[in-house]
Amino acid sequence: MIDIHAHVVLESSLGACGAYGPELYEGDPSSGDSPFFRVGDYVLHGVKYRGSAFMDLDLRLAKLDALGIDLQVLSPNPLTYFSGVDADAAVGFSQTHNDALAALVSQAPTRLAGLAQLPTQHPSSAVIELRRAVRELGLLGAYIGTDLGLPLDDAAFDPLYAACVELNVPLFFHPAPDGVSGQRRDERLARFDGDLWLGFCYEETLAVSTLILGGVMDRHPELDICISHGGGATSWLAERLEHAARTRPWSPRQLRDPGAVAARLQRFWWDGHVGGPRAFAALLAAFGTERVVAGTNLAGWDQTDDPTFGDSALAIEFDRNARRLLRLQA
Repeated sequence: MIDIHAHVVLESSLGACGAYGPELYEGDPSSGDSPFFRVGDYVLHGVKYRGSAFMDLDLRLAKLDALGIDLQVLSPNPLTYFSGVDADAAVGFSQTHNDALAALVSQAPTRLAGLAQLPTQHPSSAVIELRRAVRELGLLGAYIGTDLGLPLDDAAFDPLYAACVELNVPLFFHPAPDGVSGQRRDERLARFDGDLWLGFCYEETLAVSTLILGGVMDRHPELDICISHGGGATSWLAERLEHAARTRPWSPRQLRDPGAVAARLQRFWWDGHVGGPRAFAALLAAFGTERVVAGTNLAGWDQTDDPTFGDSALAIEFDRNARRLLRLQA
């Protein structure tokens, strides 16, 4: 089976964004200092990337063997999108990250593949880096955040979406924690790690609705988009989203017909890493199985050991789905 939800931390990318970091501090047990990971002013405490599958290739491959994962598609750490820093710093970091990712993949090319980091705050530079990452480095697509400073339907991003179609590669969306790229919008999410589960759900649902209601799916009918964590709450809110599009005055004419929103939702691809069997069942009930792909978030706080919850037939189907999405031969 192919795992499409797996993040990586690359040694050579540490400090590659200048003063923004990223910085990894392993802690000092003798003084009681705990490890942390810093990105700009954002500090994630208690995380230990070194000595884990995030950074150790042998540990990662051993975990893949244990979980029965044939191929894992590595993506940037959502903490290090750097979508709020100056463009030159973001371009430099993206280049360093993608070079390092391609080098890592080359060490285990039958077990690993990669998705590119992009400097999305400067869309023309993002297009250039996407083309380099795909054509020169062999990465399979791109992996970006959901809050890029401008709405996802802004015309500034149309060249990036068009470039994905031109290169025949998918585009993956995964949120960054609230507060990484600027001030927190809701301090309540700082408690109980709310930005990692509730905040992500909000961002993913907003991304899907923006891409549909803002016309991106209509302007780019051949664009393949995959949304992390099953699109957040989309499977629960799909009917409500369609009702809004049919009745609210801002809705464009093409979305007012019965089934119009549902048809566009069927064009998305969905990461099946949703947290548990009930949410998984809701995702499949809402959108079927034809565009769901398996994800584990290997070594993450919410790792899933069995992405299909014991359904061997689904595992085979999800593998086929991932190969279609990633343009891989069977």
